[in-house]
Amino acid sequence: MDVALSLLDRTRTRVGASDATAIGHTLERAVRAEQLGYDRFWVAEHHGVPGVAGSAPAVLLAVLAGRTTTIRLGSAGVMLPHHQPLVVAEQFATLAAVAPGRVDLGVGRSPGFTAPVRRALRQADTDFATDLAELRAHLEGTAEITAHPRPAAAVPLFVLATGHGLDVAAALGLPVVVGGPLLRAPEEPLDRYRQAFRPSAQAAEPWVAVSLDVLVADSDAQARELLLPEAWAMARARTTGVFPALEPVAAIGPMTPTQQRYVEQTVAGAVAGTPAVVAEQLAELVARTGAAELVASSSTHDRGALAESDAALAELVSAAASPVRG
Repeated sequence: MDVALSLLDRTRTRVGASDATAIGHTLERAVRAEQLGYDRFWVAEHHGVPGVAGSAPAVLLAVLAGRTTTIRLGSAGVMLPHHQPLVVAEQFATLAAVAPGRVDLGVGRSPGFTAPVRRALRQADTDFATDLAELRAHLEGTAEITAHPRPAAAVPLFVLATGHGLDVAAALGLPVVVGGPLLRAPEEPLDRYRQAFRPSAQAAEPWVAVSLDVLVADSDAQARELLLPEAWAMARARTTGVFPALEPVAAIGPMTPTQQRYVEQTVAGAVAGTPAVVAEQLAELVARTGAAELVASSSTHDRGALAESDAALAELVSAAASPVRG
């Protein structure tokens, strides 16, 4: 399992705590991830979601750049339909000037969570492939106008990919980060991406990262319990339309049969258990996907248990890696 290892932190809120507290927790987790030897720390973009305080990746990454020194920092991602490509290029070129060689720009094409959010964002129908090509042109200095500041080196681009996103990434020669339903049967879509890939200045060959919830605990039962707050929040979002703050396990329930089914689906899509169980499942996932990086998007209400899981995951991946890491 010779792969890079990273964390995706969405700045999840917790019941009874402020959004500012959630942002502080993200900063603490990034500093700890650097100390543990993680390769990269990703942050996300969400708008108008009670359970997520992470709405401005470029701003948050600027703060993280000042709190860390070596770990790579990335967006997973900036939702390109919400922004002008030139503005995104300027923001990340600025970040690259502040933290040279450490900034990665992951972009996606998800719409706003609700119709009011989409209206507030002035979201219009755009073509993701066209916007992405324009963004790259601004970053590379080949666009009609020159974006400033000019980065000393190219800012790496990543595509948070669904089925269509994989096709766009392949055509533009860009690496991809995949998760969710794609991981249930990844062979066909990833084979298509690899076969259609056109080498680019950034990537001579296809490159894949896989993102999923990963939680490590002393027992399988404890690990499953750690999954429940996020799984319960997902179930409530799907049945009520509101994605809530994380609750402690003791406060969860009762659930409707539909919510119970959604909880079980979320748990089934995660990797959780003892270090031995997690190592085995991750090795199988890497073998199936050919992933070059594992992105653990884990969250739970118990911050102490989350910190212990992050440390255990770093240790087991390091132990499983070959003596020479790429």
